[in-house]
Amino acid sequence: MSTVNSLTDFRLWFLQPQNALQRQYEALRAYFVERVPSRDAARRFGYSPASFRVLVHRFRHQADHAFFLPPARGPHAAPKRDRARELILTLRKQNLSIYDISRALAREDLSYSPVSVAEVLRAEGFARLPRRRDDERPPTTRPTVATVADVRALDLQPRQFRTQFGGLFLFAPLLAAIPFDRLLQRAGFPGSTMIPAGCALRALLGLKLFGAARHSHVMSSVLDEGLALFAGLNVIPKRSFLTEYSCSIDPACYPKLTRSWFDAMRQVGLRHGTSFDLDFHTIPFHGDDALVEKHYVSKRSRRQKGLLAFLAQDAHSRVFCYADCQLRKDQHNDAILQFSAFWKKRTGRRPAELIFDSKLTTYANLNRLNQDGIDFITLRRRSPKLLGQALAAPAAAWRAIELTGVSRRYKHPRILDHRITLPDYDGPLRQLIITGLGHEQPTFLLTNQLRRAAPTLIGRYARRMLIENSIADGIDFFHMDALSSAVAMKVNCDLQLTLMASSLYRLLACRLGNGYERAKSRHLFADFIDASAVIQISRHTIEVRFVRRQLPLTFSDN
Repeated sequence: MSTVNSLTDFRLWFLQPQNALQRQYEALRAYFVERVPSRDAARRFGYSPASFRVLVHRFRHQADHAFFLPPARGPHAAPKRDRARELILTLRKQNLSIYDISRALAREDLSYSPVSVAEVLRAEGFARLPRRRDDERPPTTRPTVATVADVRALDLQPRQFRTQFGGLFLFAPLLAAIPFDRLLQRAGFPGSTMIPAGCALRALLGLKLFGAARHSHVMSSVLDEGLALFAGLNVIPKRSFLTEYSCSIDPACYPKLTRSWFDAMRQVGLRHGTSFDLDFHTIPFHGDDALVEKHYVSKRSRRQKGLLAFLAQDAHSRVFCYADCQLRKDQHNDAILQFSAFWKKRTGRRPAELIFDSKLTTYANLNRLNQDGIDFITLRRRSPKLLGQALAAPAAAWRAIELTGVSRRYKHPRILDHRITLPDYDGPLRQLIITGLGHEQPTFLLTNQLRRAAPTLIGRYARRMLIENSIADGIDFFHMDALSSAVAMKVNCDLQLTLMASSLYRLLACRLGNGYERAKSRHLFADFIDASAVIQISRHTIEVRFVRRQLPLTFSDN
């Protein structure tokens, strides 16, 4: 009985296989040896008809005993990988880098990234290659090396070339009329025999005027002959020189140049108005210098490390006419008095009107402005006590006015107009409390203009809001916030270049006319400066012909 049961069990072992290889063997044996139909064999051993047909097809094309053997364990033979490994070792012995080896393998249809090549070499015990000289590297496409900037190598032989900086030559007659090099010499700017001060500053100023390019992009323009010709050099100086030059300028040179530049701009026709908009601008600092103070950055609505720059913009011409970035917290309240003294010394009279925010100066300095005969309009900080007094005023005390000449939605505010006294200020001040301007809380204006019409005062300050946008646009266009670029330029050098570029743009706008007198620098750049040109150097003239606009400019050899 036991013998019969054992035979039955062994028969089930063959008829009911327990692993995949045995099931394949029994199914194929039933089909090929016992002549069991394909559909029946598939059903007996648990295959679908389609999968069993695939199994039969594979067996017919691989009919050997290895078909029923389990897959071999351990490393498999990889002729392609072994060939790549041998080639990698051979190429490394030829002093090739991982990048050179990767490109060589690609030519042999072997896909190995530089990282994979490094892994193979590390496993074989190869160390990293030391830095190689250029003559030790394999021949390949390499960057074109620009020549060294040297004014003595400037080539003015008759020839023709194309430049992407054609619009810069619109400023060339303005710089020649100053004259530019003489101003720098009187201000004490450093220079060398190879790169005089005028050439160095023209190179920096050219990049500043061409608003689409930052100083960090100078390396992409070193081969542009037009940019080099504008600077008066054979090639534009490289990034390292621009950084070192801005650091080599004595800070005492900047006030001298500011004064000389202001006088020169007046002589060539740049007229200034009598009303000025004043503001502070924080240039963010991203280092770890413990001496750099924290200031409020309006763009990010927070305080962070930065350098505080004081800016004065002409309300009529929208030109930056004064700037100072060497201010600390204990000095910024007096910046407005320094500007007033600067203007008096340069023009012989004080500014007629100054418009600024509440945190720009103190009540004592407001008193000094009033004593000097300077009109001012400023905001007053809203304290809870002031807000409570304004809201407690009777309705009959408020009166409605209409703002004219101002493009805004809210033209019919209500005001509370009265005179007040403040500590550290001698005499009365006029305070206008304004509601209906679209703000949640009323606005407090302070001014020493006691007789001027309230709508005129409010309209003037409302226009200052637009001027703030204009200041922000000018700062953004001239890249004052991009000092973290590859050219580590000194802030006072960059600010000086911004003043000069702003004046040149405004002077160009006045000479263009046809409605461009009030255009922003960004608009002028898009219409005129951002233009490629063909430059023709002849025996006595340099002709700049714009490619798109066909507006020729000709400069004589004088």
